[in-house]
Amino acid sequence: MARQRAKQHGRLEDGYTLLELLVVLGIIAALSAIVAPRVIGYLGQAKSDAGRAQLANVQSALELYYLDTGTYPTGDQGIDALTQAPANIASWRGPYLKKDSGLLDPWGKKFVYAQPGEHGPFDLSSLGRDGKIGGDGEDSDLVSW
Repeated sequence: MARQRAKQHGRLEDGYTLLELLVVLGIIAALSAIVAPRVIGYLGQAKSDAGRAQLANVQSALELYYLDTGTYPTGDQGIDALTQAPANIASWRGPYLKKDSGLLDPWGKKFVYAQPGEHGPFDLSSLGRDGKIGGDGEDSDLVSW
């Protein structure tokens, strides 16, 4: 009877039981266990895709450097020559990349540059997430050739 009076006066509060909360938490945990590995895989693939795009951007900058100077940066100058004028290069019209961060792969390591290259006038690559030659997935190397 007291319960009925409290309900009539709006004092009885509706709420969730502990069991209902545990069921909802269980569903959220199950969904997280299924979705999380896929999302992490997509993030890894996104970094590799971004690395390929950045590699192509640095290649284009190297070609612009070549058009202006008639040579590619030497191995000693490296790709830093795309953002800072090397000594004794009067025809340098850079910077060919806006920021020094353009010289880094998505994992924060500088692209590997060799001139002359084994596969062309220059070789440009990233060693992937692990920083080692070879690998699979996000650890695989990105190359310009």
